Amino acid sequence: MQYTYFKAFKPLFFIVSALIIAGNAAAQAQPAAATTAAPVAAVAGVQTHIDKFFKEYDKQSTARAVIDIFKTNKLMDSTRLTGLIVKIDSMRSVIGKYLGKDLIMQRKASNSLVLYSYLLKHESQPARITFMFYKPKNEWEIYRLYFDVDVDGELAESSRVTGKP
Repeated sequence: MQYTYFKAFKPLFFIVSALIIAGNAAAQAQPAAATTAAPVAAVAGVQTHIDKFFKEYDKQSTARAVIDIFKTNKLMDSTRLTGLIVKIDSMRSVIGKYLGKDLIMQRKASNSLVLYSYLLKHESQPARITFMFYKPKNEWEIYRLYFDVDVDGELAESSRVTGKP
């Protein structure tokens, strides 16, 4: 009985299979530019602040790097700044010596708000630092600075099969 059931639907089975294979081939044939956004050009004033930050982060200290970048923001609360420095220093003591950085992403919300996220390469594990800059008038200022060591966890989580397209 089962054999005749399959035999009756055999042509339909092959048609559906052919459509699935053709659909997958067409999806793979699309150029990468159709699925990813074009890279954003570096913002001159922002890049200068970031370059200075990393030079100090590598050669001087976390405190010097964080304090100097936040000199651009007159409204920063010194208590929160101290807390950020302590958080970064405590994580750095665990993850080892700083070895370099890689740009993860750069986003531009407008001509006045940009975000740069970097992978920090340390001896024991990667970390991530994200800078958000705001230009209310003529000069760029640091608006937010995030530091975390969960970038590998997020990458692993992104590879999970969720059942959603």
